[in-house]
Amino acid sequence: MTYLSDRITIDPEQCGGRPCVRGMRICVTDVLDLYSAGLNANQILEEMPHLEDADLKACLQYASKRIDHPVLAA
Repeated sequence: MTYLSDRITIDPEQCGGRPCVRGMRICVTDVLDLYSAGLNANQILEEMPHLEDADLKACLQYASKRIDHPVLAA
């Protein structure tokens, strides 16, 4: 298992190797999908009571870091 932070983990044996929250079967994309559907943090925490506010922040931070890379124009 790879720990990307104290909150985001990747285990090839779990959820197809997708990044998950604290080793649970809640993928980062699950949280991001709820945000994109218009739910706010409180609503997500109600939908997924095993999550903590810090987990939601870690998901957003993970997504931000994954897309923040330089693009070189040829």
